[in-house]
Amino acid sequence: MKDLSFLLQNIGKYEITGSIDRQVEAIAFDSRKVNADHPNTLFVAQRGTQVDGHSFIGKVIEQGGRMIVCEEIPETCGCTTLPQDITFIKVPNSDIALGLLASAFYDFPSQKLHLVGITGTNGKTTTVTLLYRLFRQMGYPTGLISTIENRIEDTVIPTNHTTPDAIELNALLHQMVETGCQYCFMEVSSHAICQHRIAGLHFSGGIFSNITHDHLDYHKTFAEYIKAKKKFFDELPETAFALTNIDDKNGLVMTQNSKAKVHTYSLLKAADFKGVVSDNDFTGLQMTINGQEVYFKLCGRFNAYNLLAIYGAAILLGMKSEEVLPQMSGLGSAAGRFQLIRNNEGGSAIVDYAHTPDALKNVLSTINDITQHSANIITVVGCGGDRDKLKRPEMAAIACELSDKVILTSDNPRTEKPEDILNDMLTGVTADQKRKVLVIENRHEAIKTACMLMQGKDVLLVAGKGHENYQEINHVKHHFDDTEEIKANFNL
Repeated sequence: MKDLSFLLQNIGKYEITGSIDRQVEAIAFDSRKVNADHPNTLFVAQRGTQVDGHSFIGKVIEQGGRMIVCEEIPETCGCTTLPQDITFIKVPNSDIALGLLASAFYDFPSQKLHLVGITGTNGKTTTVTLLYRLFRQMGYPTGLISTIENRIEDTVIPTNHTTPDAIELNALLHQMVETGCQYCFMEVSSHAICQHRIAGLHFSGGIFSNITHDHLDYHKTFAEYIKAKKKFFDELPETAFALTNIDDKNGLVMTQNSKAKVHTYSLLKAADFKGVVSDNDFTGLQMTINGQEVYFKLCGRFNAYNLLAIYGAAILLGMKSEEVLPQMSGLGSAAGRFQLIRNNEGGSAIVDYAHTPDALKNVLSTINDITQHSANIITVVGCGGDRDKLKRPEMAAIACELSDKVILTSDNPRTEKPEDILNDMLTGVTADQKRKVLVIENRHEAIKTACMLMQGKDVLLVAGKGHENYQEINHVKHHFDDTEEIKANFNL
C-alpha cells in the first residue's frame, strides 16, 4: 500500500476533487482490473489510439473504484447519482501521469540501478541482448527488456511489446532491484516514447543505432518518426551519456539538444569509438576498435556497428577495455538475428528479423560481401499486415536487386488478406526481375520450396520474422517458427 498523497508528490501539476487521504494498493489503466475485490486501485484514464479510457470511468465507479486520474472530470460518468466519496485527480496528460505514478508506486526503481536505453530502427535487440550477456559474463547482476524477452538475471519473462507499458515496466525494474540487479539494458521503441511509457524513468545512458523507413503507419511522416526518437535524447538527464552513431546522417541530430554528455561511434569517421573491419565471413569478423584488433563471432557491417555501440556503452559505464574486449569476442548472435543454419551439402540458411527495407538491405549486402557471387542467394520474404504499406514494394525491390531468386510469401497478415500484401510487394518488382520471383502465399510451402532450390553452397535468407514462433492471422497466433521449418527441410 502507498499513500495517495505520496504518489501525487511525483506528478507535478494536478487538480484534486475529493480526499487524498487514501491508500493505493495498485495502479491500473484497464477498467477490468478495478473491482470490489480491489477497491483501493488507482484508475488512470488514458486517451488511447483505439479507446478512450475516460469512457470507462462510470464502469470503474460501478465496480467499486474510488480513485481516478483523468484529463477531464466527467459530470455524471453515466451514474444516476455520482457517489460522494470519489477522488478525482485531474492532470494535463494521463499518459505522463501514469509513468510518474508507477515510478513512485514501485519506489523509483530506475534510480537504483544503471538503466541504459537504446533506440533506433535496426540493431536494438542485438545490442541490448549482447550488453546483457556481456555484463552477466563479467559478473554483474543484470536485467534485460527486449523485443524477444525480458530477463531478470536467469529468469525469463515473456514479452508482448518492444517496450512494456509504464506499470509493467516499473514492476519489472522493481523486481530487478529486489533481485540485486545493478544494470538493466532495454529497447526503447518510438511508440513507447510517443505514448510516454518511459515517463518517470531515470536513464544512466542512451544509445542511438540508426534510423530508416519504418512505422510510418503510426508516425505518418519520417520527420515525425525522427522527432519521436530524438525526444528520448532530449529528455536524458545531465548525469547520463548519449552514445550516437555518426555514420547515420541523423546521428548528431538526435543528440543536438540533449543535456547528456554526447559520445560518438563510427566505422567511417573520427569518433570516440572508432572501428575498422578487416575481415568478414559467415563465422565472424575481424575488427579493430580504437586501435585494438579483435575477432568477433558476429558477422556483417551492421553487426560491426552493434559491437561498437556495445563497447562504447560498456566503457562509458566504467568498464575497462582490457576486460571488455575479450568477453565481447565470445558473444554470439541474438535469436533470429543473422542466425546461421548449415545443411549437410555445404549450404547455409540465415534466419533474420529484417522487416524494414534498410535491415533487409544490410543482411543481403552482408551475404553478398561474404559470398562474392560464388553462390546463389535465395531470399524468402514477406511483409506484415496492418502496418506501413509504403515499405512493401521497397522490400521486394531490395530482395530482387540483391538476390538470385526471390520467393514472396506471407508474414504476419494479421487482418489483411495475404494476397493484397503480396500484390503491394509486386509493384516493386520490375518486368526484368519477374523471371527470378515466385509468389507462394503459404509460408511453410515457400520455405520448403526455397530449401529444395538450394544447390551446393547456396545461401538461403528467410527474412521478416526472426525469433517469432507464430504467424498471426485474423487476431489468432498459430505456431510457426522459421528456424524449425528450415531444420526440418534440412533433415537436421
